[in-house]
Amino acid sequence: MNISENAEKLINLLSDGGYKAYAVGGCVRDFLLGRPEQDVDITTSAKPEAVEEILKRNSVRAVETGLKHGTVTAVLNGEPYEITTFRKDGEYKDNRRPESVDFVDDVKEDLSRRDFTINAMAYNHKEGIVDLFGGQKDLEHKIIRAVGNADLRFKEDALRIMRALRFSAALCFDIEENTKKAIFNNMYLLEHIAKERIFTELKKLLVGDNAMQVLDEYKEVIGVIIPELRPTFACIQNNPWHIYNVYGHIIHAVDAAPKDEIIRLTMLLHDIGKPSVKTTDEKGIDHFKFHAPVGAEIAKTVLKRFKVSNEIYDKVTTLIYYHQGVENVDNIRIKRWLAKIGEDYTKALFQVRIADLYAHNPEKIDYEVKKLNSLLSELAETIAAGEAFKLSDLAVNGNDLLSLGYKGKEIGKKLNEILMLVVDDQLHNTKKDIMDYLNGE
Repeated sequence: MNISENAEKLINLLSDGGYKAYAVGGCVRDFLLGRPEQDVDITTSAKPEAVEEILKRNSVRAVETGLKHGTVTAVLNGEPYEITTFRKDGEYKDNRRPESVDFVDDVKEDLSRRDFTINAMAYNHKEGIVDLFGGQKDLEHKIIRAVGNADLRFKEDALRIMRALRFSAALCFDIEENTKKAIFNNMYLLEHIAKERIFTELKKLLVGDNAMQVLDEYKEVIGVIIPELRPTFACIQNNPWHIYNVYGHIIHAVDAAPKDEIIRLTMLLHDIGKPSVKTTDEKGIDHFKFHAPVGAEIAKTVLKRFKVSNEIYDKVTTLIYYHQGVENVDNIRIKRWLAKIGEDYTKALFQVRIADLYAHNPEKIDYEVKKLNSLLSELAETIAAGEAFKLSDLAVNGNDLLSLGYKGKEIGKKLNEILMLVVDDQLHNTKKDIMDYLNGE
């Protein structure tokens, strides 16, 4: 196994100082999977004070990032490496963090407290891979298995439930039966976990190759973290355009979307408003009028609870709000959408609608999908051509209107009017043409 020169040097410094030291966890797993090396975490028998002394003696900067839990961060050649003392955890009272930790001398005790066997392996150059719980075998068989008692592991830290789902989605691994049973037995403990931590795992889950299967198989867990989705689980769509119920449609739309966190989050929430607006006509056909704006409001509640960034909040809710607005593909006018929501959102909106269509009845979507892909090409050409679709693109500005006698709010109103005329190709975007138009009014 090859780890970075920096990590190797730190391990050797600790070893030369008379202590055990290993690379541990995800970096070992990813090496065995042939995946690119991520951050290397180091575990050692040295107490934090000894770690700091060894680093200082070798002119390596040490940052006290978590001394209570035995963690010192070494900064070597500008790269940070967390070095944590072997430990066993005390009692967990909040289903998230131990009340205390005890430092130990045996790496086995340290590895035994970790979440899954594939993350409970250590490595150094002298000993090779230390695998005490069958992590290599589980990697070979593509299994997510809790270390030791699965029920206890999830009661200790309920966020591990979301980590299990995330690893299953990202690695395309199955979750071992006892671990799976423990997930369902303990899933309501997620209600006590910080929502932003859950959201971090959810984002990674959604972009995994196996996301759809995980969202399907563990939908009850998803219902705990997003209870607003529960009504979609059994909401039938008796409509020629659909072959799945609402939740089935949602997860197929996630699967069809680009592996972009925001787009896939949008697909997860895009039809969350359908159950509350569902109607059935005299022929038994189901309809979901206005589900997009209703869904956008529900999504706002969900996203606020997750404490997402303003960027994610604005983009997801905007895309959900407008996703029905591009249903009539023959009526779509690129520059109108560019003027309304901008370049990035317009491109994302078309991607959302394409993913949405792929989760419909496949016999009915060919024309719309081809048209939308054509529109994505047209969008790129419009941008490349530098065509005007926002106020700053206009050949005139507020000062030009001031010179004609416009004042205050009427300047902005008139500029927006001019922009729409330019967007609709009813007025050339030259200063002469626009000034002639204004003088001729």
